[in-house]
Amino acid sequence: MSQVIESGKQRTVAPFRHDTVGSFLRPEILKEARNKFEKNEISAEELERVEDREIIKLVAKQKSVGLKAVTDGEFRRSWWHLDFMWGLDGVEKVKSDKGYQFHGAKTRAETARLNSKIGFSSHPFVEHFKFLKEVAGEGVIARQAIPAPAQFFAELQRPENKASTDSYYSSTEQLTADIAAAYNAAMLALYEAGCRSIQLDDCTWGMLCDKNYWSLIQEDATKFSDIAELYATINSQAVAGLPEDLIITMHVCRGNYQSTWAASGGYEPVAEYLFGIDRIDGYYLEFDTDRAGGFTPLKHLKDQQVVLGLVSSKTGELEDKQEIIRRIQEAAQIVDLNQLCLSPQCGFASTEEGNILTEEQQWKKLSLIKEIADEIWK
Repeated sequence: MSQVIESGKQRTVAPFRHDTVGSFLRPEILKEARNKFEKNEISAEELERVEDREIIKLVAKQKSVGLKAVTDGEFRRSWWHLDFMWGLDGVEKVKSDKGYQFHGAKTRAETARLNSKIGFSSHPFVEHFKFLKEVAGEGVIARQAIPAPAQFFAELQRPENKASTDSYYSSTEQLTADIAAAYNAAMLALYEAGCRSIQLDDCTWGMLCDKNYWSLIQEDATKFSDIAELYATINSQAVAGLPEDLIITMHVCRGNYQSTWAASGGYEPVAEYLFGIDRIDGYYLEFDTDRAGGFTPLKHLKDQQVVLGLVSSKTGELEDKQEIIRRIQEAAQIVDLNQLCLSPQCGFASTEEGNILTEEQQWKKLSLIKEIADEIWK
């Protein structure tokens, strides 16, 4: 291991050698405030004050464990993806026929549906980011995570949403063009607010890795390659022409809801499409269980960084340090060690319910990641 350690170098731009996907367990006081707000027991302003206080504490804690990129923990959101979609022009929040299906669990039944053509005029996330950046201060990067454009496209194709989508868009080309334009404008607005690190969360690739999902595609007479190329194209169009000093990364996992998962399968089927997306500086990839397969698909990387999600955000049990180091060393046989970083495999609370572990366990995991990264990338 000594030879590998000697070759490791720290990074001064995102993604960092020890990093995180971004969502954190919601404190009980925040959950209580959100519940009171839903019952009209407190005002939006009172809820915002609670959110502000808890985000300030969260940022300080992230700094204390050595994170160089901090987030607001998604404390103002209910979902990792829907809240952003609801903020775009032409999109409304609706109850759906059923929730998202996970392994042994089902989510609340909500979705994002069109009520007109898609556009961008303003978005609550821009003001949310301004608050985060101010709180973050000097010495760290304030990062904004949003669902990927392909994820939004997939949401609009859900059976309960497709009729509405088709009523406003007669072709896939028109739909993808408007999605890309709205996202491009949203990311530019975040950039103008001072954001220099945007993370696109995209579970569509995790689903495409699942052979059971392939069978559904075949039943629908849609080629796997057509869908993969479409997802890559939407994402590429959305980030085209953005400022060069805006770091854009992508997170891929196989579902994360109350410590459960939705899909299985290695990255082999999607690697060439996924790593071929233009303008992506790094990938946060799930690798904490056998469900994600091995490291061989990383051979398709170009000069992008890959953040190995070797530490589980789903369980409270702390990983074995030497086993994580061994797996990093294994990945370094496929790509150069200095293209690798380390993080949890997903956020700790992709929805406000959160995963089944404690806040103390959450922070211990991030401390372990820093300890390992400091040893390997001196």
